[in-house]
Amino acid sequence: MAKSEAEIVARKREMSSIEYVGLGLVVLSLVGLFFGARSIGGVFDAMVNNAYTIFRVFIFGNWNNGVWTPSTVGVAIIVSVMIGRVLERLGFTDALMRIFVPIMKYFGVNSAVIIPAVYNILGDINAAGRIAGPILKKAGATKDEQKIAIATMVQSQQSFSTFMLGLLAMTTVGINVFPVIIVVLFVPLVVVPPLLRFTIYRQTKAVSLDEIPRFTPNTPALPTIFGAAREGAELLFLLIIPAGVVIYAIIGGLDFLGLWAPVKNAMTAMLGSLSIHPDTGILSILVSPTLAMGILKNTVAANAAAVAPKLVLGSFVLASSGFPFSVIFGQIPAVWASCTDLNEKEAMAAAVLGAVMRLITAGLVATLLAPLFI
Repeated sequence: MAKSEAEIVARKREMSSIEYVGLGLVVLSLVGLFFGARSIGGVFDAMVNNAYTIFRVFIFGNWNNGVWTPSTVGVAIIVSVMIGRVLERLGFTDALMRIFVPIMKYFGVNSAVIIPAVYNILGDINAAGRIAGPILKKAGATKDEQKIAIATMVQSQQSFSTFMLGLLAMTTVGINVFPVIIVVLFVPLVVVPPLLRFTIYRQTKAVSLDEIPRFTPNTPALPTIFGAAREGAELLFLLIIPAGVVIYAIIGGLDFLGLWAPVKNAMTAMLGSLSIHPDTGILSILVSPTLAMGILKNTVAANAAAVAPKLVLGSFVLASSGFPFSVIFGQIPAVWASCTDLNEKEAMAAAVLGAVMRLITAGLVATLLAPLFI
C-alpha cells in the first residue's frame, strides 16, 4: 500500500504553462479589485456601451435630440441576401461563368481560376472556396493557379448585402454607379489573373474547361425566397452582429485605457491618404464591410454632405473585398487548406496579397478615377 501511494505521489501532474497564466490572472484580478475596482468597472462599462452601437445600427435605431430615427440596416441585409439568391436561382451566376471562364485560357492560366471570384460576386466567400476548390483540383490547376484564384476571389465582396448598402450610399451622394460597378467588380476579374500570372505566380498553363459547372440551384421559387430570408437572418444575427460586438467591445475597453487612440490615428492617416472614409474603412478591415456600408448609408441618408463623395467611393471599393481580417487570416486558410493542394500558410499569403491589392485599388479609384464617376 505504501508503495502504491508513493507511485501515486510520484505521478502527480505538473502544472502546465496555462495554469501559471491563470494563477497570474487571479493575482492581478485581486490586486485590481483592491486598488482599482472603479477602473475595472469602467472598462466593462465602456465595452458594453461601445458594443451597444452595433444594436443601434442594425436593429434599434437611435434617439437624437428627442427624435427617434429607426434603423433599416438589419432588414436591408436580409432583403439583399434574398435578392442575391433569387438572382442566382434565375441563372445570373451561370451567365457570368459563361462570360468570364472562357476568357482565362487566353491569359495562359487554367480557366477554373476565375470560378471562385465569379461565384463570390453574389457574396458567399466560404461557399466559393468549398465549391471551387475541388473544381480547381479536378481541372488540374497548379498550386500557383490556386493562389491566383484566392487573390482574385478577394477582389469582390464577401456579402451581397455589402454591395446593396454601398449602392444606396453612392446613389445618395450622386455617384454614377454603373461605371463604378464595371471598374470595381468586373475589371479585376480580367486584370488580376494575368497580372499575377506574369509577375508572382508563374507556374501556370492554359487549360480550357470541357464542361463549365452549373451553379443554378433547382430549388422551387418559394423555398428559394424563404430559405434566402433565413440565410440573411443567420448572417445578421449569427455572424455580423456577434463579430461587431466582439470588436466594438475590445475597442471600447482599449479606448477607456487610452490604448485605442494611437492605433485609430495611424489607420485614419493611412486610409485618409488613400481617399477612403477612415471610420468606415476601419470597420471594413477590422469588423465587417457590411457594417461599414450600413453605417455609411445611414450617415449620408441623414446628411448627404456629411461625407465627401470621393471618400464614399473609396470606402465602397475597400468594402467590396474579402475583408475583414477574420476572413483573410481565418476563414479562407481553413476552407482552402481543406479542399485544395494549398496549406493554410499558402492560402493565407494569397489572401493577404489579394487584400493588399484591393486596398491599393481603392486608393487609386478614389484618388484618380473619382472625377469620372461623380
